[in-house]
Amino acid sequence: MSAALPAPGQTRRLVLSGPRGAVGRCRDFSRAALADWGWLPDSGVDVDPYARSEPPGKATGKATEKALDDALDDAYDEADDEVYEADERLAVAEDVLMVVSELVTNACLHTEGPQELVLHCTPERLRIEVSDDSPVPPRPRPHADPALPGGHGLVVLARLARAWGSVPRGTGKTVWAEIAAPRLP
Repeated sequence: MSAALPAPGQTRRLVLSGPRGAVGRCRDFSRAALADWGWLPDSGVDVDPYARSEPPGKATGKATEKALDDALDDAYDEADDEVYEADERLAVAEDVLMVVSELVTNACLHTEGPQELVLHCTPERLRIEVSDDSPVPPRPRPHADPALPGGHGLVVLARLARAWGSVPRGTGKTVWAEIAAPRLP
């Protein structure tokens, strides 16, 4: 369980009306939620954690040299952990934003547009739900040509999400996907 994520879970809802600008609004809304929940790396992470502003002083004696080497090794290990954590958070956040884009785009293309985006975050996962007014469940296109645009959204969704599906909602449906939380040291 990641200490950076909300323990009991949190839910955020964005009510939408039609397809115009929906993808951008949903991505911005999701990015803000991810930042609040700690799924994005801190902006203070050093781009080059090994860079030093000035060279270390000349060590005098074997004990001092050993202590300096040990301190430097510890600093490098800590920097490696920070870079790994930032990379992991960024990779998962990019997956989340791609899934949001795919779900919202599908609602824009195949229905009158999305009605609501719901994000439910727990320490283990993020559940993304997009509701629309069509009762028709999503289906992958048979034999989509990889060289042609279109028809690949559900393939992308299946590769990025640990699970996804569709459930009826009123006269329409909700398409959902779950993304595993970032694995942090």
